Amino acid sequence: MGKVAFLLSGQGSQKPGMGATLFGVPEIDEVFCEASDACGFDVAAACLDETGDLLADTAVAQPALCALSVAQARALVRRGVKPDYVAGFSLGQMGALAVSGMLDAKTVFSLVRDRSRVMAEACGLRLGSMCALMGGAEEEVRDVCSSCAEGDVLVPANFNAPGQIVVSGDAAAVARAKEAWSGPGRRSAMLATAGAFHSPLMQPAAEAFSACLEGVVFDEPKIPLVCNVDARPLRADDAAAHLVAHLTSPVLFSQSVAWLVEQGVDTFVECGTGGVLVGLVRRVDKGAVRMRIESREDLEAVVEKLAETQDA
Repeated sequence: MGKVAFLLSGQGSQKPGMGATLFGVPEIDEVFCEASDACGFDVAAACLDETGDLLADTAVAQPALCALSVAQARALVRRGVKPDYVAGFSLGQMGALAVSGMLDAKTVFSLVRDRSRVMAEACGLRLGSMCALMGGAEEEVRDVCSSCAEGDVLVPANFNAPGQIVVSGDAAAVARAKEAWSGPGRRSAMLATAGAFHSPLMQPAAEAFSACLEGVVFDEPKIPLVCNVDARPLRADDAAAHLVAHLTSPVLFSQSVAWLVEQGVDTFVECGTGGVLVGLVRRVDKGAVRMRIESREDLEAVVEKLAETQDA
């Protein structure tokens, strides 16, 4: 067996009742207590709300999904599953800071609380949206952005996998791109987001988040954290600047997975919910072992498969 990477889910993966069967696992309960203390509300209750009303609020959804991801990773590590690398998708990168050892979990949850707030405020300033364009090459997506912008903001925002790139920007420009993205093998899908994340429209959020990061001291990672901004391991000296840039820069997830594969990673475990990231991994490396955690049984299965292998 090669190396193991943990992937932490991004916003949009959250769903009512997520993690319900995991509560009662000591590490899960421990992390959710830390998250609740840092955020000032019952984060576990938000996950267990079957109506989905609580998770519809970005300020609740981001801490809840981050806590679930970090909790799963902590439970795995304490049971002998030790990742060689950690990465996350957008919000997931915040949780990855705790898994890597660059920040303690409580500090991460406080920053996630602030991050969700400033992003929501930026969304209220200008109407934006996001759309996944599938079935084309990167250059084709960039050409559509150039031709459909018409003076508005329209940029590639998420490089999910080969043939799947999300564009972000002013709502009218995104609508034009969706309409223009037609032809054999091409598909498009609007994302259920509150605004134009990872685009220049998030500049007000980036400036506000930069102030939130003042005085935060990052440690060098104990586990290398592959950053969304440049698809390379993050250093403590660069962490604050990268987290700020992350709000307006594209998510280089596909490139990050490709880099991990080059380093010898052949097993990816998604911590969080939904399994979206390990699904994207398959499009980058069809031979990779992909595992996800939705339940206590899934947690036990990952431990059984990987802890024994790593010990061997």
